[in-house]
Amino acid sequence: MPDFRLEAFFASERKYNAERKIALTKESLSEIPVAFASCSIGCKPSHTLPRKLEAIAKAGFTAIELSMPDLLDFANQTKAEGGQEVGPYDFNDLCTAATEVKRLCDSHNLKVLILQPFANFEGWPEGSPEREHAFTRLRGWIRIMEAAGTDMLQVGSSDSPIQKIGTDRGRFVEDLQELADLFAEKGFRVAYENWCWSTHAPDWKDKVDRRNFGLCLDTFQSAGGEWGDPTTASGMVEDGRSPDRVKADWQASCKKLASTVPAEKIYFLQISDAYKPKSPFSKAVDGSGLRPRGRWSHDFRPLPFKGYLPTMDFAKAVLGTGFRGYFSYEIFDGGPEGKGLDYALEEFAREAMDCQKKLLGACVDS
Repeated sequence: MPDFRLEAFFASERKYNAERKIALTKESLSEIPVAFASCSIGCKPSHTLPRKLEAIAKAGFTAIELSMPDLLDFANQTKAEGGQEVGPYDFNDLCTAATEVKRLCDSHNLKVLILQPFANFEGWPEGSPEREHAFTRLRGWIRIMEAAGTDMLQVGSSDSPIQKIGTDRGRFVEDLQELADLFAEKGFRVAYENWCWSTHAPDWKDKVDRRNFGLCLDTFQSAGGEWGDPTTASGMVEDGRSPDRVKADWQASCKKLASTVPAEKIYFLQISDAYKPKSPFSKAVDGSGLRPRGRWSHDFRPLPFKGYLPTMDFAKAVLGTGFRGYFSYEIFDGGPEGKGLDYALEEFAREAMDCQKKLLGACVDS
């Protein structure tokens, strides 16, 4: 089993366990690497992937999350004149494009940290067309990962309807274990993200128990799931608990994360905040099947300190585990009304890097 890359990863991470529960000093946070999700920068068609990479690198980021929609757009922009439209299952063309993306990243000294977002994988009934399609996608994405030079795939917790995938978490876990075992043969890792509108896994608990299966934690997903709610007038969870109880439970959750999650099981931390909607969202699923928190996630996620979520609490909890890996900015800032913003790529990337410095400064123990 070619697991030498896993061995190297875990060897580099084990030292962080020794730092668990240490004080968060400026010195201990000084070398945290920073990435940017390619899908979360750019606001117009002229903001192509090569231009995004240039702006990200100039701002001082050292890695990207490569988004499949960006790769698909790039494949179509660079295909031979008169060539057919490249689709999401045209894996030969996507691998060719991924090879070129890697070359561009290398020229900017950027690492492809991860390929994302792989969605709606787990839970499909055995023998169903949906399960077959999920594994077809998976095999194609593995090829793309190899072409892009990354060893990690971000998998979002499924938000497929309960009527289609059920509620048997044991089956979900078995599917994810199968995924992890398949990746182990390649020396690859799975970074699982708890989407806060997920059908079955809206929190950060990991039940999969595979060495190469870890967490993509996210300040928005956790704070926006446990503390915030776009469907209430207060913007906080209203489930019968008092606001003070919600806040206390949130603090307890953060402390539990810091004291129980091994640093090496956190593969990276995504950073964003959220605007409090001016009017509460409808609790209904929209026409595309998206739940309220999913709609909130798509257009109302600015940089930290621009929204209202307790993002710093969560960042401190993650750092409290001893984690000193990548902070990755995934910002979907459509403005307070979610209608979109107009900005220059370089300015947007620089603002995110400035925010990173401010966020780490705020995480230092007083």
